Parts: sequence; C-alpha cells; structure tokens
Amino acid sequence: MKYRLFNIVVVIAMLVCLGATSVTGNRQSTIGNKKIGTPFKLDYPAYFGNRIFIPADNPTTEEGVQLGRMLFYETKLSGNNQISCAHCHQQERAFTDGMAFSKGVDGTSTPRNSMSLANLLWIRNFFWDGRVNGLEAQAAVPLTDPHEMGQALDISARKLQQTALYPPLFNKAFGTATVSGDLIVKALAQFERTLISANSRYDQYLRGAYQPTASERNGMALFFGNPDMNRNVRGASCGHCHGGPKTFSELFHNNGLDSIPADAGREKITGQSIDRGRFRVATLRNIALTAPYMHDGRFSSLEQVVDHYNEHIQPSATLSTFLQHDQPGMRGTQLGLSIAEKKDLVAFLHLLTDSSFITDKRFSNPFIK
Repeated sequence: MKYRLFNIVVVIAMLVCLGATSVTGNRQSTIGNKKIGTPFKLDYPAYFGNRIFIPADNPTTEEGVQLGRMLFYETKLSGNNQISCAHCHQQERAFTDGMAFSKGVDGTSTPRNSMSLANLLWIRNFFWDGRVNGLEAQAAVPLTDPHEMGQALDISARKLQQTALYPPLFNKAFGTATVSGDLIVKALAQFERTLISANSRYDQYLRGAYQPTASERNGMALFFGNPDMNRNVRGASCGHCHGGPKTFSELFHNNGLDSIPADAGREKITGQSIDRGRFRVATLRNIALTAPYMHDGRFSSLEQVVDHYNEHIQPSATLSTFLQHDQPGMRGTQLGLSIAEKKDLVAFLHLLTDSSFITDKRFSNPFIK
C-alpha cells in the first residue's frame, strides 16, 4: 500500500514531463522605432508551467542578461566597494551563503536568512514575507539597505557612469549610455530570471533518464503521500506545501517553529493577526546545498528539519492547517515516521540537487577567468 501513491506520481510525472519549453524573454525593447537588444530564450521543462513573470517594460535580452550578470558580481554597487550581490548569494551554494544571517557593509547581521535564487521566473512576491512585487523591486532593497549593500541607487549609477566599462554595455542593453538606478535593477532582474535549476536527478527521473534507488523511491512516496493509518499508508505530507516539480508555492505558512513567534513574519506586511509567524513556502530545489534552514537559520541539517516536522511542531493560533495534529493519519502530535523513513525522506531531498546549476558558467563571476 505504501507504494500506491508512488505509482500514481510516476504515471503523472511521465504524462507531464515529456517535452520542454523555450520561451523568448518577452518582446524586444524599443526606443522610438529602434529595437534594442536580442531576445533571450528561456529554456525550462514543460512541467514547470508557463505562469512566468516578466514585466512589459523589462523584456529579457541577451545584452541585458550579460550586463546583469556583471552587475550581480560588481562590488561598486556597495557603499564600501567590497560587497556584491554574490556576497550573500554564492553560486556553489545554490545562491545562498551558508550563514544563518548575512553581514552587510557595516557588519550588521540581516534579520533573516538569505534565500536561494533559483527559478525566480515563476515568483511574483519576494522575500520571506513577500514584501515586494517583482524582481526589479526586490533588487533595489538589498542594494540600498544601509545594513546590506548600503548605497543609494543614484550613487551606484554615478560610480558606474564614471567607468569605461559600463556605459557601452548599458547602451547595448537599453539603448542609452546614461546609467540610472532604474536600469541597474532592470539588468539585475533580467539576469536573475535566467537562474533556472531543472537538471537534478529528480528532473532526470521525470524525463525517464534516472532510476531512483529504493531509498529515494520510498522517500519520494513519503514526501508526496498523506498518512492514512486505516489503510496502512505512510506519508509525510510535504507535498501539501511543496507539491509540484518546482517544490514551492506562492503561499505563506506558519510551519510550527514556535508557539509564540519571535518574528511576526507576514503579519508585518499585511497587518493581519492571522498572518503572524507566516513565511514564504521556499523552494526545496538544491535544498541539500542551502543550509542552514528556515527564515532564522535555526536548523543546520536536513535531518533536523525532518525531525521538526515529524515530532516537534509547535501549536499556535496561526499554525498551518496542513500541520495541525487533528489531521487523518497523525499519531497524536507526531507524524510517527521511523528512523529508516526519515533517512529515506532525506535521500529524496538530496535527489533535488542540481550539480549543473551550481557549476554553470553562464551564472558565474565574469570577472574571474
């Protein structure tokens, strides 16, 4: 019985995974009647879906992406000329930094953990609390925050304008050699939309090119399965929030870290008490590379994360419905996963690691040869 759901997952996966999608990054930019830039082709599996977010005033172009990649690694965008976006988002860590809290130009720690920059093309609202809409608005926040990169956009624009390198690149990307804060964040957003992770062993399995081990198969069944004691079906119910091949959802949940949340989370944005302690359902893509975990980096390993969901959920008024322990199949206040089942679940999570993503030269530092 425990493999019934797994078999269903296999059938669905095989039905939806055939084929891939190549989307031109919106139309070309135009100034007057002059077309600017070469449209960039965004390639991703068909099972990722086409609900992507590219604003009409910032189409993705080859020239814009190239410029954005350089700006992502450009330390001139920081107040001390020492920090770039890559300081907190390192490619080898799936664009995280391995820290519970990052340190900016003044040595102050950020209030929350740095999130992975993967598959942003499908996200509308950014940060743990969803405070901004669109990648362009997201980019402006760490650039100008006094405790992160600590520099106003107009100062960043002036510094780049004074170089021999950047004005021609802005001209190629946007049809003007005049650098502005608006164009800086647009170029960064274009580059970040190309950070697509879709070649893990899980993806290879969906394409029929990889055969999971017995442990990985059982972990997959547990991940997507809901427990049902009456039918002897085992499950961890992870798919409620992390379902679908991208393993994230545009939702915010209180996942039971604390009975009284120290960080109000999304409530700070909405002002609604029902949002207390709710945070973004982050992607699990490359999750084995992005420790420590949660918005406050409290867990150092995947094993600790699994232990939390299995036996340490803290009740509160805003606890996600999916985690409340009156659900069918729960064993009192626990999922009741065995030691072996927890190991299998972690084995499946490792299946989501995309080694080609963290070594792709298109995303690497262009200033290092």
